[in-house]
Amino acid sequence: MTYEEILAERALADERLVVMTAENRAAIRNLPGKLGDRFIDVGIAEATMVGAAAGLALRGRIPVLHALATFLTLRAFEFIRTDIGIPNLPVKLVGGVPGLLSDGNGPTHQAIEDISLMRGIPNMKVFAPADAHELAAGIPAILDDASPWYVRFNATAPATDHHEPFDIGRAEIFGDGDDVAIITYGFMLREALVARDVLAAEGISSRVINLRTLKPIDVGAILAAADETILMVTVEDHFLSGGLYSIIGELFLKHRTMAPLLPIAFAERWFTPGRLDEVLVNEGLTGAQLAETIRLELISERTGSFHASRITSGMV
Repeated sequence: MTYEEILAERALADERLVVMTAENRAAIRNLPGKLGDRFIDVGIAEATMVGAAAGLALRGRIPVLHALATFLTLRAFEFIRTDIGIPNLPVKLVGGVPGLLSDGNGPTHQAIEDISLMRGIPNMKVFAPADAHELAAGIPAILDDASPWYVRFNATAPATDHHEPFDIGRAEIFGDGDDVAIITYGFMLREALVARDVLAAEGISSRVINLRTLKPIDVGAILAAADETILMVTVEDHFLSGGLYSIIGELFLKHRTMAPLLPIAFAERWFTPGRLDEVLVNEGLTGAQLAETIRLELISERTGSFHASRITSGMV
């Protein structure tokens, strides 16, 4: 079943569920006729939508909100923090075209700081599915959870033929290589798996860790990778600051752990718009390009020398 089908099924079975949108119906275009008054389009007014959702939640409803990720997390941030996060209301925030999925859009439409913003809100949890299958697998648990959630909407083609069963806070791990651990989430899992295959062909063993939920996060999987591999690599379509790289840095400090870590993320700049495949190439984020960056860094780690691959095309 698709995300829309699951949402429709759940809403028809549970009258508490209300679907809302700020004039962003791409993922839910067939729901108005099915839900009637429980489908609410507020127009281009994200903050109003969040405030209304908080009121509905206080009256026993479970609102599921839809808007472009950058407008939802930026325009409505104060409302999300104050009206939903602090009182810990069961509102689900679904952000469309996050990260690289905004491909042809410029900086105003690129949500590459959304993880940082949302994970910092009290009680807010964060789900970043790798593809349409993982989105569909995870959304029932998100709807059932009593906490507020931010969902990085991703309905792209499957990144893998098989996903492990979804469990909040538990990572999905591909392989058990002890040379490199590639840690990622969301759309970038697709390229991370390609990088793993390319590295394997060169005799480099790696594991790919798909975190799925970034809050709560699978601490055990990350600390095991730090202990069992030569090099850890974070790959994310997000700013370096506040995202996965920052999360792991915080975990290392908390658990008094150190490990070589190569971050691949945007360093204080937005990506150049283009078709998605073009953006990946331009930013050095295809699986093959990631593999080469990782290979060079692994060589420098083994030899104890610094390599310029730490900085690639505006990435860090």
